[in-house]
Amino acid sequence: MTSIPTTLGPKTSAELGFILPHEHIFVDLRTWDTPGYAQADVNEVVQLMAPELTRARDTGITAIVECSTVGVGRRADFDRAVSEAAQLPLVIPTGVYREPWIPDWVHEASEEYLTEWMLSELQGEIEDSGVQAGWMKLSAGDEGLTDCEAKVLRAAATAGRATNAVIGSHTIKGKVVRDQLDILEAVGYTAERFIWIHTQAEPDFSLHLEMARRGAWLEYDAIGNQDENDLRNIRRLLEAGFGHQLLLSHDRGWFDPALPGGGVPQPYTYLTEQFLPKLRANGVSKEAIHQLTSENPFRAFSH
Repeated sequence: MTSIPTTLGPKTSAELGFILPHEHIFVDLRTWDTPGYAQADVNEVVQLMAPELTRARDTGITAIVECSTVGVGRRADFDRAVSEAAQLPLVIPTGVYREPWIPDWVHEASEEYLTEWMLSELQGEIEDSGVQAGWMKLSAGDEGLTDCEAKVLRAAATAGRATNAVIGSHTIKGKVVRDQLDILEAVGYTAERFIWIHTQAEPDFSLHLEMARRGAWLEYDAIGNQDENDLRNIRRLLEAGFGHQLLLSHDRGWFDPALPGGGVPQPYTYLTEQFLPKLRANGVSKEAIHQLTSENPFRAFSH
């Protein structure tokens, strides 16, 4: 039986329902060599973020995928503490962000070393946190992959073949996703286990359709920022028969250690409280909404 590794242990489809596939608990967008990078008091993180998870849980959310990877301040130990305080499971990634956030050790590492590192976190735990990685989060430059980003992608593909864990990539432009899928398929990975994160940022809808036809997951993860555009494109994808490959989320949160007290978080509740009623008003059925919010994210992240 497939399950999703989380901060509260593996979870099956029977234990989960509505899943938010792209949010953040803790993020540091300063580069890794900045003094104080990714440092905070765990109690302050819990105090700020656990209530946000509790509010999400109270609206029907059963799990949240945390998308902060190496390069943007990943702290699986903080994530676990917040998750345990709110009793809401989080799914934590292995993997590396894009330039200029890639740390020196990744530049220096071989592709084989990076594969083994990702496998160790997918099959064991992240940095003595007691948390098993549930997926791989990568990224790509807006105008194309650097050599190091391509190396990380190939390493992730090898780890993905061994585990069936999904790869998600912060990629703004569809032409770069095309290149990523070419690389993945050349090394024996499959587009069906790739999530195009931030699909909604690509204005050319024909590229959404192109990547869907190749089998990739499309993730509209800025829900609440451009509702009319998202509503139109969601309907278009459903009508084209790609509802089974679509994910919806906010890309919200988070505790920022660069700000006093971690800053002011954005809630994870807009989708459940405001966007879903808009979907229903636009003729999207209850069954289709269940597919988009429960069935799809479980299939994407389970292995």
